[in-house]
Amino acid sequence: MRLDETLRQTIKHEALAALGEGTRVRLFGSRVDDTARGGDIDLLVSPGKPLSDPVLAECRLAARLQVALGGRKVDVIIDDGRRPAPLIVQLAEAEGLWL
Repeated sequence: MRLDETLRQTIKHEALAALGEGTRVRLFGSRVDDTARGGDIDLLVSPGKPLSDPVLAECRLAARLQVALGGRKVDVIIDDGRRPAPLIVQLAEAEGLWL
């Protein structure tokens, strides 16, 4: 995993602050590969409860994380379990790592 402990803690803190207790965050994509270089931060977020507007929550959390992480590019997918999991969610669940 190519995120240091400070980045991991910041991401978890911001996700919890935005979405509440029970929220879990999984890193997937190129940042999971220790041999790769660069790349944005791809996150699959599982909130502790269903959300009224998951797409709006994705946008808000991505913006919040970009500010907290000094402008780094962050992609956020929220899966609250209410809609069928698209292929990207299945891939993130299979290959991602919990923060």
